[in-house]
Amino acid sequence: MLYRTLFAGAALINAVGAWTPPKEVEEAAKASHWAVLIAGSSGYGNYRHQADVCHAYQIMIKNGIDPDKIITLAVDDVANDDMNPFPGKLFNKPTGDGTPGTDVYAGCKIDYSGSMVTPETFVKVLTGDAAGLDGGKVLQSTKLDRVFVNFVDHGGVNIIGFPRTTMHARDLVAALTKMHSAGMYRELVFYLEACESGSMFTELPSDISVYATTAANAHESSWGTYCMPEDKVEGKHIGSRPR
Repeated sequence: MLYRTLFAGAALINAVGAWTPPKEVEEAAKASHWAVLIAGSSGYGNYRHQADVCHAYQIMIKNGIDPDKIITLAVDDVANDDMNPFPGKLFNKPTGDGTPGTDVYAGCKIDYSGSMVTPETFVKVLTGDAAGLDGGKVLQSTKLDRVFVNFVDHGGVNIIGFPRTTMHARDLVAALTKMHSAGMYRELVFYLEACESGSMFTELPSDISVYATTAANAHESSWGTYCMPEDKVEGKHIGSRPR
């Protein structure tokens, strides 16, 4: 009986030693996380959009996302605007008198700014097309990776805003579909903050592993928060009026 027990134990050890992890485990170990963050607006009145995107950047970094795999688009005309009571800084939530705010602009690396913030640049970044971007970053994700996209701006039915133009829902869905066909992600999560933002995904295919969540449905406004008189940091009004 003792011999059989020892033999069985040895067989079990050999079996365990020969164990290989399931394919899913191996793939997860090789997978990366990527993020595309974009503020589509410009002007100090749209302070909140660039503050939100820089806040998202800080969350990505805090949670261990490689900075080289975060691509940020923002006109970058707010932090150093003459109207900003905190030059060179952005805050995405208020604080009480005498309580310092958290500057989300510090360390926020913006890859595409000014006139480069366009629907065309956005699509190129998403689909990994570096042509015409002067060596700028684009997604180089694989079918094993997870991709997060965060777009913040104004919008309308079937459109989202950019500084000088708009992007139609069909063009956004086409870009996401192209990404899926090219094997650019395992799963993609898309956060979209804009009025009528739900309308951007009504034609999104259900079989391309995209989870899209929006700040509003297809027919309602999305409202800013921390508006005056609650827009204070250290007792100073930020002075940006949502519109």
